[in-house]
Amino acid sequence: MTIQLRPRSGVRQTISHVNLHYATQEDGPAAARLMELLGLVKTQEMPLPTGGLFYRFTVNEHDINQPDGIIYLSPLPPATAGLFAAMRERLGVGGPDEHPAVGAYRAANAIDPEFNLHVGFLVDSLEFIEERFAALRDDPELSKRSAILVNRALPGNPAIDARLDASPLYKDVTRYTYGRNGVQAFISTDLIVDGPLAERMVIEFDYVFPGYAEHIMSVSEVTPETAREIA
Repeated sequence: MTIQLRPRSGVRQTISHVNLHYATQEDGPAAARLMELLGLVKTQEMPLPTGGLFYRFTVNEHDINQPDGIIYLSPLPPATAGLFAAMRERLGVGGPDEHPAVGAYRAANAIDPEFNLHVGFLVDSLEFIEERFAALRDDPELSKRSAILVNRALPGNPAIDARLDASPLYKDVTRYTYGRNGVQAFISTDLIVDGPLAERMVIEFDYVFPGYAEHIMSVSEVTPETAREIA
């Protein structure tokens, strides 16, 4: 039997939501505050019968009830937490007999924040990224739980190079994106957990300079500046 699929043309498809978890109930308020500092709009905060808080955030400031662009944030479920704990125990995480794969995995993540599952947000203002990341660095609680890593646009565009040379966030950066005419900024935080060890989550912010048909979100490329990062 052949199923007839309706034509893709004319159907609008977006990402409706992403579901994130914080590790402990105590981390919930700080994790939610991090989301707000990064520009997400909190639309719901609800206590759960099992403890902790459930949050709904949206990127749609103009219409908070729009059914896409949603981030849900809630405690790591007990069964999931138990599975991660068993995995960490079997791998000897943090102990003298830690499996070598753990160190290799962490080293790979340290080199490339896009190595593992992560969530990316596209914004239309470079100044927004600069201001929000400066606020994160100045926040005594959130900065202790988060690490920042940023990638400049590939060099060669004089206007973009000059703008980034003047940027408080990008001026001294020697890492580059896997593409042109855009920048990336990453936050790795243990306030939100995921991945095989449930240790940290990476949240990415992207900005594309206007007026270019090819950019970091349309064409990826490996260059001498970025090849070393994936060798």
